[in-house]
Amino acid sequence: MEAIILAGGFGTRLQKVVNDLPKSMALINDKPFLEYLLNFLTGQGIQKVILSVGYKQEMIREHFKDHYKHLVISYAIEEEPLGTGGGILNALEQVEGEYAYAMNGDSMFRIDLMAMQHKHQKAAADLTMALRYLEDTSRFGTVRIDAEKRVTGFHEKNEDSEPGYINGGIYLINKNFLTSFSFGKKFSIEKDCFEKCYMESRIFGYPAKGYFLDIGIPEDYMTAQDEFKRFED
Repeated sequence: MEAIILAGGFGTRLQKVVNDLPKSMALINDKPFLEYLLNFLTGQGIQKVILSVGYKQEMIREHFKDHYKHLVISYAIEEEPLGTGGGILNALEQVEGEYAYAMNGDSMFRIDLMAMQHKHQKAAADLTMALRYLEDTSRFGTVRIDAEKRVTGFHEKNEDSEPGYINGGIYLINKNFLTSFSFGKKFSIEKDCFEKCYMESRIFGYPAKGYFLDIGIPEDYMTAQDEFKRFED
């Protein structure tokens, strides 16, 4: 089982509190956020992680090198920002199997990855995205699914608070699906792939109830300082 982590973000909104670190290396109780994410993956059967890195990538490579616990780590380096889609596509070149998980390096969604894989295979999906139900989706926008959990639409975030499913930032992607399109070198997985390809492709949602936190804003970064104590090992 292989996973790609998008770990090259600058973290513009966090710079006042993380002091010029890559967003994935923001310290949570004196430990980089990325360590918590890798610790989660070690308990989920993941054996290889490909870190998509760019901004200050040398800090990440020096810290983790080529192994973390039982995980084999490799690096897909972005010489220039490629966007979420370009970062994943670049990292897919190092994926050995037919599919891989891909996830954001600034959010924690503690779901059962094996159960997600089972649903993905049962649905013969091209891509499955983890979904999290929230009462207030104003920061994220929503994903619509039908009774079979197939994605039927996306709605932009707005100031109105409404309940619904949000994109949880974890995807199970068939390698040949993403490489079959001509997206170009730089593109957004959300805007250029999901929102444009869902009608003709088999893109499914996987609703899950696990712990979810995106540290992209200072308020949630501070929340993590307390809540992540339960994940320390």
